[in-house]
Amino acid sequence: MPKAEAKNCVSCGVNLIERGYARFPCPKCGNELGRCVSCRHQSNQYKCANCSFEGP
Repeated sequence: MPKAEAKNCVSCGVNLIERGYARFPCPKCGNELGRCVSCRHQSNQYKCANCSFEGP
């Protein structure tokens, strides 16, 4: 079964529509995470809702 595509930034919650966002698998569980360009540039913390992995 395919994994759901991340629609919102995992750090701040904004919709991933702006250029420069990134979608990537969680390093621990593989759940797809998404981050907006602002949170990526600011290196804001994020937390996987599936396994609670935290990253920069």
